[in-house]
Amino acid sequence: MKRVFKVLFLGVALFMLSGVANAQVKIAHVNTAEILDAMPDKAKAEKNLEKYYDELQNQLQAMAKEYQTKMQDYEANQATMSNLVKQSKEKEIVDLQTRIQQFQVNAEGEFEAKRAELLKPMLDKIQNAINTVGKEKGYTYILDLATGAAVYVGDNAVDCTKDVKAKLGITK
Repeated sequence: MKRVFKVLFLGVALFMLSGVANAQVKIAHVNTAEILDAMPDKAKAEKNLEKYYDELQNQLQAMAKEYQTKMQDYEANQATMSNLVKQSKEKEIVDLQTRIQQFQVNAEGEFEAKRAELLKPMLDKIQNAINTVGKEKGYTYILDLATGAAVYVGDNAVDCTKDVKAKLGITK
């Protein structure tokens, strides 16, 4: 009878400990893309981005028009040009092509930088809200469905990087 009681007690204790261990890890998920789309400031940011995009497009179109004009002038007058003038016009056209290509590359980078600048305040608000909810609700991790990344890691999270490195024989 004592033995049955000990086994039963041990079983209940293990069950309770496993319940406590499971209760310590709370995982939630969030969809930051959905939240961002629902924010009122996003429409204003998109409008500003559209305006900026239009400015870049207008500049690119002006450059393309200049290129087209120079090409038409060159093609129309090349027969009467001296070699020196012809070489000078060809260099102008090639330089303009290079400037146009460089502008396109830079414009893409500038556009993405502008986008990041406009979205940063909203993304910061979202992250602050996630951190607050994570702490208030006692979550260990909050995963973002939009990115697949952990956007919140609580105080009771366990980092097993060292263990994995050791298993792989990595000493750094």
